[in-house]
Formats: sequence, structure tokens, C-alpha cells
Amino acid sequence: MKLLAKTFQGLESVLAKELIYLGAKNVEEGKRSVSFTGDQKMLYKANLHLSTALSILKPIATFTAQDEETLYRNVKSTDWSKYMDPEGTFVINSTVRSPYFRHSQYAALKTKDAIVDQFRNRYRQRPSIDKEQPDIRINLHINRDVCTLSLDSSCVSLHKRGYRVRNHRAPINEVLAAGMIRLSGWNGRTDFYDPMCGSGTLLIEAGFFAKKMAPGLLRTYFGFMNWKDFDIELWESLRQKALSQVEEIEIGIKGSDQSLESIKMARENAMAAGLEEVTLSKKDFADCFPKKEEGILISNPPYGERLTNQNMINMYKKIGDHLKKSFTGFDAWFISSNKEAMKSIGLRTSKKWTLYNGPLECKFHGFALYRGSKKASKQTQND
Repeated sequence: MKLLAKTFQGLESVLAKELIYLGAKNVEEGKRSVSFTGDQKMLYKANLHLSTALSILKPIATFTAQDEETLYRNVKSTDWSKYMDPEGTFVINSTVRSPYFRHSQYAALKTKDAIVDQFRNRYRQRPSIDKEQPDIRINLHINRDVCTLSLDSSCVSLHKRGYRVRNHRAPINEVLAAGMIRLSGWNGRTDFYDPMCGSGTLLIEAGFFAKKMAPGLLRTYFGFMNWKDFDIELWESLRQKALSQVEEIEIGIKGSDQSLESIKMARENAMAAGLEEVTLSKKDFADCFPKKEEGILISNPPYGERLTNQNMINMYKKIGDHLKKSFTGFDAWFISSNKEAMKSIGLRTSKKWTLYNGPLECKFHGFALYRGSKKASKQTQND
């Protein structure tokens, strides 16, 4: 069957590689999505193992419509009894980019009416709407006049791993954090640092990566569990296999923050994730000194929402000075929407990606902190 994995803009190539590694076929990148084909086993594996997917959709109907009545008729002609019972619950999420449908909520309402009317006509009973915990989550996507109805096999967004006990004021999304780690090229075999760790999301996602732990293992619910064809034996066998593949961490995963409250949050979240290996300490970045000569540092520093621009520039300059002084031999990565402040780091960017942290367009900058000159470092590697 054809399936679709949704993600954030900028992470499509990472998600495609994850799918190919899982064994998905016909993998094709789209905008904020990757399409692929697979069987029921692949559907379950995608929900369990993908770290950079937000949801896995199973398209069930595609048709053209240029007005609400045509949309209604096509939705009503779909046999919804295959997917839900008259006494069940459902909800519709809609995405509309069309000159024919101006309001996504109205398109969703017409879709809901068509489903309800079909059940009422057939069974004299109708399913009800439940926005919090529906039995079935239906996705309506309209691009110009092409309408696609899909079942959301995840139901609850896959970024909700199940370990976030407490939230930082502005936590980075788990899917974005996992994508940053993969874009950095880190192999999981050198020490990992986040000196401005907040509630610990980057540290925990790094821990999952290093342990080869499927990010869906902590979750107890996925949307496909309410589908009529749910194969519990297949699901349990895949889950047990994923558990058997978890490895011990042999490297350091170290986080720090100048806020004691953030450290407390990060510690609670790491424990909930089963990552006792993560070490945390309250300290300023200027007081962070690595114990090894190589590793990676990835962080999500403040962008300027609560600091004046001059203070931001000074802070980023101090970050760059400390990196040059104390983290030679490391790769350092920072995500930020503040372009001017990033220039103040004073290091040449080795790689750069455009990502989105919520609505903010950000640049994910990588810096290779060579020992001595770059030329000398390359000569040493060649020798």
C-alpha cells in the first residue's frame, strides 16, 4: 500500500534515509513529507522506529472536486464502515491549498457531514466527534482540486515520545532535535554535549540514537491500534525485536544549563526516557570543559526573544571564544533564527541547513573546530 510520512520542512532527506534503512520501497521526497510503499509490517515499523516523522498516513481515497457539494458526494461514496463502527468516534484534520476551497474548517465540516450522513442512512446511528481521543483520525488534504482522504495511523503526533514529564518555557520539538542530530553527521560513538540543554530534548534524542532505541518504544498508543485490521501479534513481535536491539551507551552524553530549574526538568525527562546515562550539571557555558579531545556539541541557544540584540551579540561572541579556547577537536552545531548574532560567533561555518523551529526560519550552523590550522589538520588526516 502507498503511505505518506509527514515531517518538518528541511528534514525530508533525513526522513527518506530513515525509511530506506527500514526497508521501505519507492521512497520519494515531497514538501514536508515523504511517500513510500510497504505492507502492514512496514506501517507499524514506521511508527515505531522513525525519529523524524510526525505522522504516518494511509491514503484511502483520492478524487477531484472544485466545490463543497462535489467534495461531499465523493466523501459519502467512500465506504466508511470498513474503517469505523456506527458507535465509534472520529475527528478530521484538514490541510487546504486551493482557490476552490477558501476555508479548511468548512471543508472539514462538509467531510464530517458526509461521513455522519452515510452512517445515519445505513444504520440509523452515527459516530460522534472526539477531538481528544478519537477512535479514528482522518486527514483531508486538498491541493487545488485534488482531494485526498487518509487514515492517520499515528493519531497522536509521533514527536510525543512519552518521556516529556515537564516542559521548558520554549522546548525544542523532539522531531526537530532528532533531525538536527542526524544532519550533524554524528555517529553516536563520541561524547555528546549540550551546554544550554533546557529540558533536555537534544540529550534524550542523542541517547536514543546512541542506544539504537526506537523512539516509539515508550508510547502505549498509536492510531492503528483502533483499526479493524490491527494485528496485535505482529505489533508485539516488532516491539520485542526493537527492545532486543537496544544497546548500552559507551560514550558520555552531557548536558548543562545555568538554570537549576531547567536541570531538574531535564533530569526528570531523562529518567522517564530510561536514560540514566545522561549526566547533568548546573553551570554556565563558560565553565564547561570537555574531558576528551573529540566529540560533538549541539545546542539550541536563545534567539533574542528575551534579550536585547546587543546582549545576544555579546553572548554569541562569548560562545565562539569559549569554543575556540576549550573545544578544539570537536564539531559544534547551533540552531538560531538570529543571523546577526550567529555572525558574532566568529567561526567559519562548515555546513549550514535551513530548518524551522515552530514558525521561525532558522539556520542550523556547523563548525569544525580544528586543532591548529585547517590546512595542518587536513595534512595530518592524509598522512
